Amino acid sequence: MTCKVVNIWRHPLKSHGREALETVTLSAGQTMPGDRVWAVAHEASSADGSEWVPCANFTRGSKAPQLMAVNAKLDEATGQLTLSHPDRPDLTFDPDAAEDLPRFLDWEKPLLPANRAGSSHIVRVPGRGMTDSDFPSVTLCNLASHRAVEQAIGHKLSPLRWRGNIWFDLGEAWAENEWIGREVQVGEAVFAVRERVVRCLATTANPETGERDADTLKTLKENWGHQDFSVYAEVVRGGPVRIGDAVKVL
Repeated sequence: MTCKVVNIWRHPLKSHGREALETVTLSAGQTMPGDRVWAVAHEASSADGSEWVPCANFTRGSKAPQLMAVNAKLDEATGQLTLSHPDRPDLTFDPDAAEDLPRFLDWEKPLLPANRAGSSHIVRVPGRGMTDSDFPSVTLCNLASHRAVEQAIGHKLSPLRWRGNIWFDLGEAWAENEWIGREVQVGEAVFAVRERVVRCLATTANPETGERDADTLKTLKENWGHQDFSVYAEVVRGGPVRIGDAVKVL
């Protein structure tokens, strides 16, 4: 089964925005460059940037749906990150600069529920993207599965709800679930497909508005008996991936 890459996305600040890419060069054992580089820890978090920790330590879209409407653009030359949201002015700041942290926290605060722990600091683990998986992963997504969810729920959904990295169209819904334990070549990179991605409440929020307006989890459970969408893969051979590149199971 072969198809072609149709979209490439990275998420520099974990749950706080996504950025479209035309091409990316992947390295073995690493996340997508610029993906999940930083994560926003909340007041009850134990995250200190010394090692990877689970997503429960961070402010995230499953608990703060307005974050799902954040877009991000990373200037790799300067390290500056620009965030935008329909209800907030654009913010450009350096996530690594302590003096910029108060500006970010002030910008983000109106997007967070009042009854949850507030954000307190930004962490970065050198050489390790803060993926939801406990290994450096890239999320591979099938548009045919997305269309199946749309049909079951009865209306169009933005693929951005799933916050995936690489999108392609296998023509058959859930065909990607058969890849677990196999290797897949995308462009010049090779991935070992490790796990299905179990989805959370973040996918119920509209990525344009930040409002919860679609019960994706109920739809998945009632129609297919699971809450999975897409697969986590590990890069085992690095190389460039471009829109239009072939995707094939090895």
